Amino acid sequence: MTEISCKTAMVSFPRLFLGLILGALLAPPALPQRTQEDRKNREQMNWRVLRPVVRGTRAAVAAGAPLSSEAAMRILHAGGNAVDAGVGGMYAAAVCEFSHFGFGGEAPILIRTAEGQVHSIGGLGTAPRKMTLEFFRSHRQEPEIVQESLRRGHNGGPIPAYGILPALVPGMVDGGLLALRDFGTRSFGEIIQPAIDLADGMPVDGFRSSSIAHAVRIFKLFPTSQKVYLPNGRVPRVGSIFRQPDLARTLRSMMAAEKRALMEGASREAAIDAVRDSFYRGEIGRKIGRFSKDSGGLLRYEDLANFRLVVEEPEMVTYRGFEVYKNGFYTQGPILLQALNLLEGFNLRSIGWNTAEYIHIIVEALKLAYADRDTYYADPKFAEIPAALLTKTYAAQRRELIEPTQASSEFRPGRFDARQPPHPAFYAGRLRPLTDALASRDTTCLNIIDNSGVMFSVTPSGAWMPSVIAADTGIPLTQRAQSFLMIPDHPNVVAPGKRPRITLSPTLITRRGQPVMALSTPGGDQQDQALVQVMLAVLEFGLNPQAAVEAPRIQTRHLVASFDDHAMDPNLLLLDERIPASVEAALKQLGHQVERRSRWNSGSAPVAVLRTPNGVISAGADPYGYRYADAW
Repeated sequence: MTEISCKTAMVSFPRLFLGLILGALLAPPALPQRTQEDRKNREQMNWRVLRPVVRGTRAAVAAGAPLSSEAAMRILHAGGNAVDAGVGGMYAAAVCEFSHFGFGGEAPILIRTAEGQVHSIGGLGTAPRKMTLEFFRSHRQEPEIVQESLRRGHNGGPIPAYGILPALVPGMVDGGLLALRDFGTRSFGEIIQPAIDLADGMPVDGFRSSSIAHAVRIFKLFPTSQKVYLPNGRVPRVGSIFRQPDLARTLRSMMAAEKRALMEGASREAAIDAVRDSFYRGEIGRKIGRFSKDSGGLLRYEDLANFRLVVEEPEMVTYRGFEVYKNGFYTQGPILLQALNLLEGFNLRSIGWNTAEYIHIIVEALKLAYADRDTYYADPKFAEIPAALLTKTYAAQRRELIEPTQASSEFRPGRFDARQPPHPAFYAGRLRPLTDALASRDTTCLNIIDNSGVMFSVTPSGAWMPSVIAADTGIPLTQRAQSFLMIPDHPNVVAPGKRPRITLSPTLITRRGQPVMALSTPGGDQQDQALVQVMLAVLEFGLNPQAAVEAPRIQTRHLVASFDDHAMDPNLLLLDERIPASVEAALKQLGHQVERRSRWNSGSAPVAVLRTPNGVISAGADPYGYRYADAW
């Protein structure tokens, strides 16, 4: 959709919607059939699409920032595939989107190969050996860290939200290298060059300058961070050149490790493994471990040296003939799969997009999925995940709990045996409503599809601002340990060597094995809520990716937050300001507690890439979250 009417949205929307349908991004047999009632529902939506969808035939990229997208496109133009570009773009984003994540963070990845296999790479680090429940029970937090949390609207839990204590083993670096080794075609030296160029110097935008300005107080506690983010003791101005020389030196040392291995006769794959060893088992890992120990942290060199990711099988369900893939239960991704199983039992097209009934059904399905997430999801290496969670039979049983005329205010996890873990709402403790600050947007996203059918989806996060830089490596450490719980008999309780259950949630969709869609978003607990709405807008109602990511969204707060003190807000439903007042009134009649939010404060900022059978690849990026898409 490249033509946008200048008339008022209420007048222009039918023409706009017709354009979306005529340019629909699915094969003709899959196009949803429109009814007069459906068109009437469209006319109710007082919104217009701001950006044109981008289209190409060789590849398309949807990313968190223009510099990240440009880095990925640069690798594609040099002959790399979607995985080469995805890993290189992710590493570049760790440099230029330092407000949202860094090299010490985490990044779950999904990949579809040209042959049609779909693979999952966790990209998530583990808790240090010294990170125990007993430690955090007895530890007294630093007053400065507590004050910083409160100043930012966060009520920190026993596991701090900032500082060095919540640092895990960096997982993103190994995840990217594993993806590059097994599914890419280029060398590490080739794909890391855009990141090095950015670390040598890049223009600062308003988002990054503002994020540094808001972190000045906490940087005073960590001189290594102050050195990086406050050059000459000042906040970098918008439009000035920001340099990260320590990080550039670290990246060049990793590139040198690959070059040495190749000169000694190593294969491409073995040379990339040499890069992995240089980071985790070489001088970089030693510096990170020493710095953590000297600074009172829990992470040690031995934690890094013993860390090595492997390729995993993804989770998958079918939805109306589409195969939808997510990472495992150490992420929240399977809640989207559970929600789709529930929604498959409703005729959403006839109900109508973003009508009160449509929103009610989606919200009630999400409530049930989140209740299971908050009860059962955890690192499968430490917890037994109920096998039935993703089955159609279980979904049919749970679907009976959705009342068509009444919103639920209860947390209702499924029950599988007498040893059901406690839902956090039932645990003796103080319930606190979620705030917008807890709907974290300190995450980014990157999705690519190329003309060979290779698909790449990643949701990088962690080591966001304000971060602690490890020694002179230039590498910020993650704060992800706060996503563990302190409930002793809960599957997600903190433990050494364990992965916390995280919110990061990339997505791949195929149809009879052929590429269809790659999508992801920042947004903390809100991620899969946004993604299911984008998915349905495209697959059920024929919107193109740009229209789908810009469309008005809702979010339920009926869940347990994955951050800080794990607050919860039963039955609260947030509506985009563009959703009609008549829909809001109908939802209140159904018993939902409704509040409004600006389109600029939706709690998410999705991007999506879609490939049609004729080879056209389209991409969209949420302008209200400053996302960016490109195509070739």
